[in-house]
Amino acid sequence: MQIQELLKIRKQKGYEIAKTNKIVQKDKKWIVPSQTSNKKYEVTLYLDKKVCTCLDYTERGMTCKHIFAVEITITKEVDNYGNVKETKIVRKTYPQDWANYNKAQINQKELFLKLLFDLCKSIPQERKHLGKGRPEIPMKDVVFSSALKIFTTFSLRRFGSDMKTAKELGYVEKAPYFSVVSKYMQKEELTPILQELIALSSMPLKSIETKFAIDSTGFRTTKFTDYCKEKHNIEKQHEWIKAHICTGVKTNIVTAVQVDTGTHNQSADDPQFIPLLKETHDNGFVVDEASADKAYSSRHNHNFVRSIGGTPFIAFRSNATGNSSGSYTWMRMYRYFTYNREEFLQHYHNRSNVETTVFMVKSKFTDLVRSKDETAQLNEVLLKFLCHNICVLIQESFELGIEPNFISGV
Repeated sequence: MQIQELLKIRKQKGYEIAKTNKIVQKDKKWIVPSQTSNKKYEVTLYLDKKVCTCLDYTERGMTCKHIFAVEITITKEVDNYGNVKETKIVRKTYPQDWANYNKAQINQKELFLKLLFDLCKSIPQERKHLGKGRPEIPMKDVVFSSALKIFTTFSLRRFGSDMKTAKELGYVEKAPYFSVVSKYMQKEELTPILQELIALSSMPLKSIETKFAIDSTGFRTTKFTDYCKEKHNIEKQHEWIKAHICTGVKTNIVTAVQVDTGTHNQSADDPQFIPLLKETHDNGFVVDEASADKAYSSRHNHNFVRSIGGTPFIAFRSNATGNSSGSYTWMRMYRYFTYNREEFLQHYHNRSNVETTVFMVKSKFTDLVRSKDETAQLNEVLLKFLCHNICVLIQESFELGIEPNFISGV
């Protein structure tokens, strides 16, 4: 690769850093965050001399992306009289509607119970008799109590008072004993019901969400594994559950979820792209754009997005080429990425919203899965996303004035 082309790429990366990160001046040095880790580098500018502490500059002695980021952040213009005018790039910020946010948070628990109850109405009310014993609790009450347990973040024993309140309000027929909730979360028939409720809870936002982002994340369990110790020679860590999600980039509503349990049963990211986006499209969402990172970079993913009328903004790997290999969409988007990179990255930046969604779920409902049984762990993760969707609907009911209707999905 020619030096000019290499510098052009580094300048573009420097622009990305300057646009999306906070660069701070400390004395005569500039502190620039890394794009790929938590490290920070020091950049010093002496007239014509530019120095950076990163490995790229140290080994090659060429202007690195961190130096470009500082130069882009601060540009100096000198007029005919020798006056220096200094301009700084202002990072775009997104204002918060604090009035409606406060209303949503204050009324969240009350509205959560109501919306959860409305969702559970769609579950068939069948009672089964096990021998001569008592009939099973209706599945709608099982889902309601399980979701309320996740919402409160309490242990099974400590959320009993919340179930009593729900019974007094008429949301359940009977407040189940704490061990009963644990038992029902282990049922495999609960899984498809939760996935259907997650999809159903996203449908009131069909007219709002047209751009989507896909990624995966992990939830830690209370079990430990020696895999990390054997593979990477580090201390043993928690076993974890992998969840693949598709989320709307405007409201952070989750439209589809696929959960893998067991350390050795976790699927790669790429094969989950089409099923997640297909479910979103089949549920009535119009997909104008779909964003994902390099793990999803493949021609068949590009082709599928195009087949449902959308535009794929999927990051290309460093060894990618514009060779179509039967995919006109791949070639077109690669050229878009190569010759209009700044515009491409503006669309691709929507992908960061899936990380926001993950942060919202984990900060509110924790990243810990307390269940021991694998099926219960899977259901617990699905319940976290169901609770998240209900909270998103509560927020948007105040900010956008929507009226959640789970019957027609509008």
